[in-house]
Amino acid sequence: MQKLLNLVDELALQIPNATTLNTNVSVGDIGWHVEHSCLVIIKITETVKQSDPKKFHSKFNFKKVVVFLLGKIPRGRAKAPEVVMPIENITISHLEKSIILAKDAIQELHGCEKNNYFNHPFFGNLNTPATINFLGIHTNHHLSIIKDILKRF
Repeated sequence: MQKLLNLVDELALQIPNATTLNTNVSVGDIGWHVEHSCLVIIKITETVKQSDPKKFHSKFNFKKVVVFLLGKIPRGRAKAPEVVMPIENITISHLEKSIILAKDAIQELHGCEKNNYFNHPFFGNLNTPATINFLGIHTNHHLSIIKDILKRF
């Protein structure tokens, strides 16, 4: 849990670079990646909190095993669902609020039962510990993209 909070702190440090864009790396600027990462944490947490842990079931998923073992998501393989797509013209103020909401959401995950879950489109059902792990991998994925955007400047 603390690792995920630390990653969100790293996202917050990138807010001053929000308008930096490098289309050789990504079509989104740094603000887009910060906002998307926060939205993923917030929306997934909402789903986990509303889930019925008694209905949790998990099946073997090779893609999940590989991503979780490597701790990396391959770039350019998936498109973000609409619900976690940032709005246009993201302001610094909006990003600062999103960071706070993402941190609050992480704290709320701490209160969830082990088998609260959400259904990931590629990995299937992820219980609370697996969700926290996924959120760390996902956030780190976008931090890596941000670092690559900044390499050119």
